[in-house]
Amino acid sequence: MAGILKDLRVLDFTRIAAGPFTTRMLADFGAEVIKIQSSKMEGGLESNTAPYFCAWNRNKRSITLDMGYSEARELFLQLSKISDVVVENFSPRVMPNWGLDYRKLQSVNKKLIMLSMSGMGHTGPLKDHVAFGPTVQALGGLTHLTAYSSEDPMGVGYAYADMISGLYGAIAVLAALGYRDRTGQGQFIDLSEYEAVCTTLGPSLTDAFINMREIGPVGNVDIHRHAGPHGCYKCLGSDRWCVIAVYSDDEWQAFCRVIGDPAIKEDCRFSSAQNRQKHRQALDSLIGNWTRRQTAEKVVKRLQQVGIAAGVVQNAEDLAADPQLVANDFFTTLDHPVLGRITTDTTPVKLRNNPRGRWKASPLLGEANYYVFGELLGMTETEIRSYIQKGIIA
Repeated sequence: MAGILKDLRVLDFTRIAAGPFTTRMLADFGAEVIKIQSSKMEGGLESNTAPYFCAWNRNKRSITLDMGYSEARELFLQLSKISDVVVENFSPRVMPNWGLDYRKLQSVNKKLIMLSMSGMGHTGPLKDHVAFGPTVQALGGLTHLTAYSSEDPMGVGYAYADMISGLYGAIAVLAALGYRDRTGQGQFIDLSEYEAVCTTLGPSLTDAFINMREIGPVGNVDIHRHAGPHGCYKCLGSDRWCVIAVYSDDEWQAFCRVIGDPAIKEDCRFSSAQNRQKHRQALDSLIGNWTRRQTAEKVVKRLQQVGIAAGVVQNAEDLAADPQLVANDFFTTLDHPVLGRITTDTTPVKLRNNPRGRWKASPLLGEANYYVFGELLGMTETEIRSYIQKGIIA
């Protein structure tokens, strides 16, 4: 692939989302990412033809190794010798149990960069705990703070922690590459997803430490600028919603004209921004009665025309047709050998010398076995077939 990272080779020992997101970003910008899989573990979200897998593993190659065999571990060591980066998101005990900790890998490649992405990091009393995004979101306080109320800890609804950790992982690898360019030395990067979540809570943590008070969720309330209304409202149709934010008295007057209900405009409970926020539940109920009778698109269009901040809560189908995303060439189509022509998102980071013309769909299981073991490691076809028969390459 062409791209600014075209001279980079990455061994991808990751699963699910956080790790694959990191390596996908590297692959999108041209790195040769070799995903190490096993037929024993292929299935569910990790099935090579599952939409979830396809979303996070485009532009990568796939090889198969059963790491229960010492020969498989030796092949991985040989690959580490000719690679730049290893990314894994096992618990801290897995790589050392295979005899493949960073010290061992660095013994064959002193310039190697290794990113270990675990739930709790490689040190501390919780280091051996395994975790997924939603669990560290709860432990880190994000689930509580993003709820509607203290009694309803719904959280953000998806593995936001995986996205944060994935971004941190890619940035950390790039920083380590810069360090290696200057010094010639590799790096071991210990990334804790739990700590990554905690970094998103800076203002709340500071508030708690300085003011010595409990910090709780505020729902859709704008506590800083006293906006009112400021919320998400049900609209006409199945699961259709819009968001509305009114910040000034002039905007409030314009809002009332759009609604066309004199009772709301004349209600003393809503005479100022502070009053509207104080009586927000009553106001939200009245606004909801209005929005439920029309489509989200119509509500948003009418409000935006008079200068009020409003937007449709878009689902995936909406995003696929969003005129801004379409106009900016945010989507691309790729040919998958099993699924056929698929549409995927790209990246909001656009570089002049990083064309997408050679992007490819996610790989099938083990499709790069002969390329990696034959061309890169110099194994003969007979040797590869023998390893396949023995279940080492499987």
